[in-house]
Amino acid sequence: MSDPRSAPAPDADEDDASAALQVDLFGADEAPAATPATTARRAPAGAVQAAATQPDDLALARTLPASLRLGTSSWTYPGWEGLVWAGRHSESQLSKSGLRAYARHPLLRAVGIDRGFYRPLTASQYERYALQVPEDFRFTVKAPSLVCDALIRSEDGRGKELNPAFLDPALAVQEFVQPAQEGLGAKTGALVFQISPLPPALLQRLPEQLERLRRMLRALPALHERAPQAVVAVEVRDPQWLTPDFVAVLREAGARYCLGLHPKLPPIEQQLPLLRALWPGPLVCRWNLNRLHGPYGYEEAERRYGEFDRMQDPDPSTRAVLARVAHATARAGHPVMVTISNKAEGSAPLSVRALAQALAAQAAA
Repeated sequence: MSDPRSAPAPDADEDDASAALQVDLFGADEAPAATPATTARRAPAGAVQAAATQPDDLALARTLPASLRLGTSSWTYPGWEGLVWAGRHSESQLSKSGLRAYARHPLLRAVGIDRGFYRPLTASQYERYALQVPEDFRFTVKAPSLVCDALIRSEDGRGKELNPAFLDPALAVQEFVQPAQEGLGAKTGALVFQISPLPPALLQRLPEQLERLRRMLRALPALHERAPQAVVAVEVRDPQWLTPDFVAVLREAGARYCLGLHPKLPPIEQQLPLLRALWPGPLVCRWNLNRLHGPYGYEEAERRYGEFDRMQDPDPSTRAVLARVAHATARAGHPVMVTISNKAEGSAPLSVRALAQALAAQAAA
């Protein structure tokens, strides 16, 4: 049988009454304002340097609640020169030493680690990331495809056969939760099980997959001893998952729904009922891909956005709803972790800035 660790799925990654219900759900006192943090350690000589801090970004960061953390889905993009980095750097340089500079940006208090989806990371690898960022920084980490993909795939991403390790509880702990906890410690933000699209045969037997998910989630160790605010979240790519039974599984396990903003799923407004059904609790969101590119548009978006140095396809309607939900969740005293891809609007750092501006407007309203 083929090794389940082979090629992963190509993831590359309301009406007035409803709005009123959201206000009713998300009404509480303001959380304290965030204080922009410094880096955990001084950068070594020759390391990637952070771009000069913009006074407007610093002032904007001070308006955001401490429990609300925004970031990007990764940090290895040379085109962010002037936005995040001082000077030009290769992807390799940024992969090795860019995270420390990234974490100096006042608006970037979180980041996604997606590389573990392709091959599980070790505790020491996670620890190397944790040592580069301040204490109040948080990581949103994707579980490996070994656990989250129902198919074993060839090098080109095509499914070859069913994956016997799909949603396996022991592997989920051994290959993901345990090393992430050990390495990231209190800097763990969200451990995300992003379930790849199911083959039709399994999608037609969704109750069986829900039971698999329930068993796996119930087997996971508690995170709060090492990371008091950390959460387990589940993100999906098939809209058929989005049912009351899915909500019941998450609720039973104490897990969150990861709000996945991706064309394979309904628009954000149509996903809000799941958040309401799981209220109260933290918000985890990954804004993955602009809807204009369609469900299989990662490559198109990559070609169109090039260096990811400017916002090319603004999506103010999605941003406005996300800002409203994130503001209300933080205002009620719950953690908020939002990571944004370059493929959401063209440049993830600029999307973070625009979302922060929308959040500041919500706070001032």
